[in-house]
Amino acid sequence: QVQLVESGGGLVQAGGSLRLSCEASGNMFAINAFGWYRQAPGKQRELVATLTTGGITNYADSVKGRFTVSRDNAKNRMHLQMSDLKPEDTAVYYCYANRRYSDNTVETYWGQGTQVTVSS
Repeated sequence: QVQLVESGGGLVQAGGSLRLSCEASGNMFAINAFGWYRQAPGKQRELVATLTTGGITNYADSVKGRFTVSRDNAKNRMHLQMSDLKPEDTAVYYCYANRRYSDNTVETYWGQGTQVTVSS
């Protein structure tokens, strides 16, 4: 099992910045990727950013150039630096971790979510 705890959400004005953090604990064996999803009211959960253990990043088009995902390996923490925030970034943000087994099946672990609200 992997436990994920997010922090850093809150209320910010449009154009502002927030930094989300996700602390991971537990069995990290075969964890090959971390990332962030978000879910706005009435919408499906969408992938925001991914960071593989090899250092490869991937971002949703809507956040490219504004969001940066990073990891502090020594502390088992992942961060999402969000800049130039827009009202449409308002959502609950969830961090996740993927464990890939030798048969290529994937098990995903989720944090509890943190609310980000951007006012116009």
